[in-house]
Amino acid sequence: MTESDLSWETRDRAVSYTCPGFDVFTEDVVLPDGTETDYDYLHDDPAVVVLPFTPDGAVVVIEEWRQAVKRVNRGLPAGGVEEGDADLDETAHRELTEETGYVAEAVEHVGTFEPANGITDAVHHYFVATGCTPDGDQDLDHNETIAVETTDLERLRESVLAGEIRDARTALGVFLYTAAPERKG
Repeated sequence: MTESDLSWETRDRAVSYTCPGFDVFTEDVVLPDGTETDYDYLHDDPAVVVLPFTPDGAVVVIEEWRQAVKRVNRGLPAGGVEEGDADLDETAHRELTEETGYVAEAVEHVGTFEPANGITDAVHHYFVATGCTPDGDQDLDHNETIAVETTDLERLRESVLAGEIRDARTALGVFLYTAAPERKG
């Protein structure tokens, strides 16, 4: 089977719902067998996820309330690409500092993933940040309450494996980093 045998034809698209942070789109589509139907999905702007290391090898993590799951989430700093960002490296630097107050000496792009492409068009760009020091100012959005901590990579990895950290962005970032033969922590 080829991609064209599986692809859907989009005939129309409209925003069904909008709010700060995302939109919900409804598309009129035709399936490969000719069936006409509609399809709804969440549109989310691209984002960066940062795995930040201090000069001594500690990992900077955040704790933040997540209303959708009604609990505090422990994970990696992450945030959306903004209109004024020159490139994704700049976004990674900015988001790290805004959420944690840490400034990275360098960032490296390590992968791009679609976290839930059956229900959203979101794209997450993963970065490793090195030489991170608490020399910046945390600048949180109006709806963010974030506590910043450091931990070691192995403890973070073990927390993911034990199900203590359930945030998929964090799990993917940790596993992506530790799976690379040249980076095993």
